[in-house]
Amino acid sequence: MEKIKAGIIGCGKISGIYMENCHKFEALELVACADLDLSRAREQAEQYRIPRAYSVDELLQDPEISLVINLTIPAAHAEVCLKALEAGKHVYVEKPLAVTREEGLAILEAARRYGLLVGSAPETFFGAGIQTALKLIQDGAIGRPVSATAFMMSRGHEHWHPDPEFYYAKGGGPMFDMGPYYLTALIQLLGPIRRIAGMTGKALAERTITSEKKHGQTIPVEVPTHIAGTLEFAQGAIATLITSFDIFGGSTLPPIEIHGTEGTLLVPDPNSFGGPVKFRKLGDEEWTEAPLLPGYAENSRGIGPADLASALLRGRPHRANGELAYHVLEAMWGFHDSSDAGSYYEMRSTCTSPRALPTDLKPYTLD
Repeated sequence: MEKIKAGIIGCGKISGIYMENCHKFEALELVACADLDLSRAREQAEQYRIPRAYSVDELLQDPEISLVINLTIPAAHAEVCLKALEAGKHVYVEKPLAVTREEGLAILEAARRYGLLVGSAPETFFGAGIQTALKLIQDGAIGRPVSATAFMMSRGHEHWHPDPEFYYAKGGGPMFDMGPYYLTALIQLLGPIRRIAGMTGKALAERTITSEKKHGQTIPVEVPTHIAGTLEFAQGAIATLITSFDIFGGSTLPPIEIHGTEGTLLVPDPNSFGGPVKFRKLGDEEWTEAPLLPGYAENSRGIGPADLASALLRGRPHRANGELAYHVLEAMWGFHDSSDAGSYYEMRSTCTSPRALPTDLKPYTLD
């Protein structure tokens, strides 16, 4: 099968799993990587058998590369995406699509202008866990979905991440860090969002790093670290979502529950690809664990750009697309805007729920 040749820009912590997995997918060939620190790009290229290590400009100028996988920090997402599009390359970017709505719209407009595709993480909804939950909903296992709850409860990242500063700077915080996983999963299961009511807060004005390398340094907290609110979906369901870095004693709240007219569905952590998936119908005394659909139950980061590559080759829409990513970006800002204004935020964008993966795919293929 013909392959789409891709290059990765950004060789930081998340790049390793992409580099490992991109080699496996039928439609994708990873031929280069680049970083502002060329030595880091060379190290990753050697470790993951990538033919070429480049500067960023060199990668963008390589005519062989038609897809750029942008794994830079969020603050650089828009700049790198726009440069790649201007260089005539399709783009897949780590979450979020951009830091601001204006940047996100600029990326979508540039893609339309140049006739190119934009895709964005998260891609975990491709996983067997979310896909199994989707099939149960589509099959009517819990009746008509009427409500949902979703919780991302954390103490923050300064105790484990070697460079945690950006989590507390503009474009950071729990909503922009982890909200994309939860919102994308909810949109996959319930469809686009109509309006949002949110409240935000901040427990600490500064954080002390306890991870290695920068142990003892302090970080000013420039963004809300506890965001709570409700979402009304276009189909009528209402969801409660909390994302927090202010949970210092742990939490037992489940990641996602979907409540329907005939039962309840327990959806696994949307930052993972596997299960378990459980449901309980009206009148049942016990939960039933659903067998996972065949597919991607392990960490399959790289499946998003692989799906975009497959879409290019087959002339079909790609699933983790720019419209979905922008809808998520707007929703995340919607929580903050609603809190600041003390009123509902009415969504201006919409999207379609991504098409389910076929259940008869061969490993590392997509259609």
